[in-house]
Amino acid sequence: MNIEIIENEGVQIAKLSSDQVEIRNAQDAIEILMNCLYKGAENIIVAKENLTPDFFELKTKVAGEILQKFSTYDSKIAIVGDFNNIKSKSLKDFIFESNKLGQVNFVGSVEEGIEKLTSKS
Repeated sequence: MNIEIIENEGVQIAKLSSDQVEIRNAQDAIEILMNCLYKGAENIIVAKENLTPDFFELKTKVAGEILQKFSTYDSKIAIVGDFNNIKSKSLKDFIFESNKLGQVNFVGSVEEGIEKLTSKS
């Protein structure tokens, strides 16, 4: 896994790059978050493919456990991927509500993620 620090409008953002699933559970999330915080970035961009598929099965509660770590450390996350063809109504609703609140953002591109993580709202 590679962590690239991007600075935009004075905000440090960690962009994770990997060819494999890096976040399988809350412990993985906290380790990556601590690594990013150590590098000076409290906001993180991660590809959808770097999250366990269980994250997107809300009944497993993996998403809640992982995202709670970001909330605890007042960090924002942008998850980059194609979320247009989701069949699950509960997952669609979760994505919609998350994007409204802004701490967890489901975005279509890294550039959109940077914009969301940089905005003050």
